[in-house]
Amino acid sequence: MKYNRILLKLSGEALMGDRQYGIDPKRLAEYANEIKQITDKGVEVAIVIGGGNIFRGVAGASKGMDRVQADHMGMLATVINGLALQSALEDAEIPTRLQSAIKINEVAEPFIKRRAIRHLEKGRVVIFGGGTGNPYFTTDSAAVLRAIEINADVILKGTRVDGIYTADPEKDSQATKFDFITFDDVLSKGLKVMDTTAFTLSQENELPIIVFDMNKTGNLLKVVSGESIGTKVNL
Repeated sequence: MKYNRILLKLSGEALMGDRQYGIDPKRLAEYANEIKQITDKGVEVAIVIGGGNIFRGVAGASKGMDRVQADHMGMLATVINGLALQSALEDAEIPTRLQSAIKINEVAEPFIKRRAIRHLEKGRVVIFGGGTGNPYFTTDSAAVLRAIEINADVILKGTRVDGIYTADPEKDSQATKFDFITFDDVLSKGLKVMDTTAFTLSQENELPIIVFDMNKTGNLLKVVSGESIGTKVNL
């Protein structure tokens, strides 16, 4: 395997499958099988998942809700998704721990860096819920922050498109895909990979990002094996 320790970032919307909202058990099982393929190879896996399938803080704030409360609701949504993914992974016989940035001791461990790394070293998948624990920060920021803290080799951003394009490929048929692109080029071209805070943090810490299609069977294993899947953002 090219990467020994990865941080997998999944959107909450990815868990909806073909539904309009909520969680699709079939999609959860598919993701669990994809993750099992790489844990069986000895890859250490940490996961950050969004909460947009349940509640999105920015959307709540745009409708007049207090932004801090809305973001706290979003954080709780990520914990719910984390619990669902933990259950699916354990059904696939993958030992898993859920750590939360906000204290919910009956539901999840508190985030402690040394404990998280120890879990990874023991072959357990670690899911980080609750975002960063702070309002005004997205789960993209949480993913980069946790990846840096656990010394991950790479951030793998699993999406429904197969990489970064010059424009939205779902809206522009003329959009072309990048196989490799630098952080500076992403910023200069105004491409949307992650929010600016998360992206800058990744750049400053020289942490590469690979954007790939998580919904295509076998892609996760191919990316971790070093195959040219998706788009790699590097210095």
